[in-house]
This record gives sequence, C-alpha cells and structure tokens, in this order.
Amino acid sequence: MGRMKRLLERLERVLVLAERVLGEVAPPELGASDFASRLAFRWEQRAGGGHLLAMDAPVLFDLDDLLGVEDSLAILERNTRQFLAAQPYNNVLLHGERGTGKSSAVRGLLGRYADRGLRVVELDRSDLAQLPRVLAALRAGEDFFFLVFCDDLSFAPGEAGYRELKAALDGSLEARPENVCIVATSNRRHLVPESMEENRQARLDEEGELHLGEALEEKLALSDRFGLVLGFYNFDQTTYLAIVQHYLGRAGFDEMDSDLRESALAWALARGSRSGRTARQFADDAIGRRGLEKAEA
Repeated sequence: MGRMKRLLERLERVLVLAERVLGEVAPPELGASDFASRLAFRWEQRAGGGHLLAMDAPVLFDLDDLLGVEDSLAILERNTRQFLAAQPYNNVLLHGERGTGKSSAVRGLLGRYADRGLRVVELDRSDLAQLPRVLAALRAGEDFFFLVFCDDLSFAPGEAGYRELKAALDGSLEARPENVCIVATSNRRHLVPESMEENRQARLDEEGELHLGEALEEKLALSDRFGLVLGFYNFDQTTYLAIVQHYLGRAGFDEMDSDLRESALAWALARGSRSGRTARQFADDAIGRRGLEKAEA
C-alpha cells in the first residue's frame, strides 16, 4: 500500500512537470482583446516554435523631438498613413549611422498612431527564421495594423533568416497579411557586408554594360525588396547644436552661452559623432548637473 502511494505521488509530480513544460512550449495564443489592450509585442522563441508576448510598458518617443531628419521622417509618416488607410504601401528599410533616430522613428510612429490601430511587433534578427510563424500569429489581429520591426539588422553570409525575410518581403507563394508592414533598421545600406573580392567579380560585357558578381547580386536582392529605403545621417554642427538647444529648452534652459556651446561640441568630439543621440546625452548631462547643483546648494 505504501509502495503504491509513493508511485502515485511520483506520477503526480511527473504530470505537474509535464503540464508546466507543455505550457512553456505552447502558451495561449494572443487574440483580438490582447491586441486591443496592448500596443507592442515581441516574438519569444521557445522549444516547439515560439509565441507573441505582450509588452507591459513599451518605450515610446515623440516624433517632434526628431530633428535633422525631417525629409526621411515625412516620407516614413506618409507611408504609414497609407498603410493605416488600407492603401498601397511599402515595406521600409531605415539605414544610416548610429544614433540618428532610426529606432526612435519607429517608436514615434507607435506613439502617434496607436489610437488608429497601429501596433509594433519586435522581432530579433536571430528569430527571423520564425517569420512565417509570426505572420501567422498576427492573422488573429485583423482589426489592427502591425509594424514587424527588426532593429539593427545585418546578415553574415548564409545566416539563418535571410531567405525567410526575402520571401516575406516579396517572392513567397503565400501572401503576407495586408495589415502587416515590415520595418527594419540597419547601419548598412545593403544589410550584408560587401567584400573587395565580390566587387572584383563585376564585369563589363561586349556592349559596355556592367554585370555584378553573383554573390553581390544576391545581397542587393534583399535590400531591393524594401520599397522604401530611407537614409538617416549624422548632422552638421549647426543642426547638432539646434538639437541640444531643443532638449535644453524643454528643461527650462535659456539660449546656450559660449561655455555651454563649447561643452556640447567637446562632448560630440569625444564620442566621434554629431548625432541626435549624442545631443540628447549631452543635454541629459547638462540638465542633471544643474539639478544636482540646486539640490546640493
């Protein structure tokens, strides 16, 4: 009798463990109510595939704080409005130097257009091979519009996810849901490093036309599938200082004096970048120093 009791207790523990494992492998799928109550999601890969996970408090951004990239931002916004109006639109690649506002632009779109049904799904580069599963999961949110967002995207030759992304952008027999737009950011215009050897493979034919090497053609084929390719670049000194003044002005600073101006320029020089991120970091430091001085006075 005692032996049977111990056996049943062990069996019960096994069943509890099995239920826990199965819950991790196949969690409940998100539905319309989840998409209505949350603004942003990320794909979490687990054994057996993965699932969408709602973010409790996504970090948004005010598009009015993005200075110096107005032209690219205007095109990005217009494309987003076309998307939300169920009009033809393009998938988007935002490329350029670090800290220039590429990721902030996507967060800004969410903040500005969430009340019109816009949602963002963050997808890590390492999970791009799961993109068909992600798109299938989003079909449950037919009343919403999803930006599938892959930040800091680049590929090594032959890396997983490359072909899945190509197919999702253009070329798959299965149509991408009409309420899904793919947005990627990258420091590289063509997403994949280009080698000198690949450039040597380019040749001129008898009629003088240029033919790229096969490897380089394959790499260009991915970025070409983004209908909109928008550049975000570092700023000149005047624009950089204007962004610094923008953030300082919101904190109650007057116009920059010569000392503050020189400090801002030295800050950018030390970091080797006159970007929006650098400007915001300097402003945070200046605002924090003034606040500390008042607190300790």
